[in-house]
Amino acid sequence: MSTAAPRTAGPDHLWSVDEHLDDILATVRPLEPIELNLLDAQGCVLVEDVTVPVSLPPFDNSSMDGYAVRVADVAGASERYPAALEVVGDVAAGAADLLHVGPGQAARIMTGAPLPPGAETVVPVEWTDGGLGEGPATGMRAGSLAPEGATGQVNVYRPAEARAHVRAQGSDVRAGDRALEAGTVLGPPQISLLAAIGRGTVRVRPRPRVVVLSTGSELVQPDEELRSGQIYDSNSFALTAAARDAGAIAYRVGAVADDAATLRDTIEDQLVRADLMVTTGGVSVGAYDVVKEALSYAADEDEPGSGVEFRKLAMQPGKPQGFGSIGPDHTPLLALPGNPVSSYVSFEMFVRPAIRTLMGLTDIHRPRVRAKLTGDRELTSPRGRRQFLRGRYADGAVTPVGGAGSHLVAALAQANALIVVPEDAQSVAPGAEVDVVLLG
Repeated sequence: MSTAAPRTAGPDHLWSVDEHLDDILATVRPLEPIELNLLDAQGCVLVEDVTVPVSLPPFDNSSMDGYAVRVADVAGASERYPAALEVVGDVAAGAADLLHVGPGQAARIMTGAPLPPGAETVVPVEWTDGGLGEGPATGMRAGSLAPEGATGQVNVYRPAEARAHVRAQGSDVRAGDRALEAGTVLGPPQISLLAAIGRGTVRVRPRPRVVVLSTGSELVQPDEELRSGQIYDSNSFALTAAARDAGAIAYRVGAVADDAATLRDTIEDQLVRADLMVTTGGVSVGAYDVVKEALSYAADEDEPGSGVEFRKLAMQPGKPQGFGSIGPDHTPLLALPGNPVSSYVSFEMFVRPAIRTLMGLTDIHRPRVRAKLTGDRELTSPRGRRQFLRGRYADGAVTPVGGAGSHLVAALAQANALIVVPEDAQSVAPGAEVDVVLLG
């Protein structure tokens, strides 16, 4: 949760991208840790090291279906002169009372079953007649085990080295080892390891809950009929998907009409399930930009420490931005512009790092690389603004996709990177090295 109101710099201050981001990151704090069941902890970040309480595997066990034997009893075994051993019984996975394998004996063993006392190695069933009293038909035949519980004799046609096909106790991890470090994001492999060492719950920072809402009386839900002057609401879908991609639990709210009271009521209703609020649209200087009007109440005396500041950034696209905190819990709110490309680029630059910070991660930014600019045109950029252009990156090169317009959704869908043109550059020629933000 936020702990302080955003710093102000005056209404005429043109904020840099870095200043705005620094202000956000100085305000947003990681969520408090909680104890969760394993499956509920998927996607969460560990807050403490996890130590292995029991070795994996916890005992020597067979990696094959076959026979547990002594090395000396199968030394020199061949197809012509097989080692004939007495089968003393079965060892199944999960067996507690184990047979003892003595000289000239073998125990039929299943994959995962503990190696019985006296046995030193395992010969796969394919190296035997399967205890069926038959020799190999031609060369190394694929054997099959005799029926469970059958005893008698097995012929072994190959020698085996000590501990062949045996998974040693502790060969995966040993008791006392560190299984996972604090800061690890729990995916399926990590949850598998926690379950394997007997952990049913784990202490993590929860995935932040992010509420996304778009504003505009012209917005229509997809699948509904468009009327004159209307467009489909794509921003709320894009930003909700982006929040989930960043690791959050995201809730999409349907488009809110251009009415300050309605928007204010909607935001207040959503605060109960929000660790972070994201709005899109209504942050510019138009007559119907109601986000400013709706959020002006948040800085009153009834909510000390709250407030949303609307700013102009030296950035293209994404010049108009809003940031602050609202409500009794000082829930952080980021107000993004309404043009589709502007809102998405703003999300990547500001909202994604905020979500990752709430999760307790230290690696909060998309990866950046240097790449050679390809294509047949020079890139232009207004002096004093950091421009983000859509591009396709591959093999150390990046090619612009579409134009610079902040409404070009189709071009955005073809991009896997953002080309960064710095504030002090007005043009970048093909062949130049540029910074690239990777979106994949």
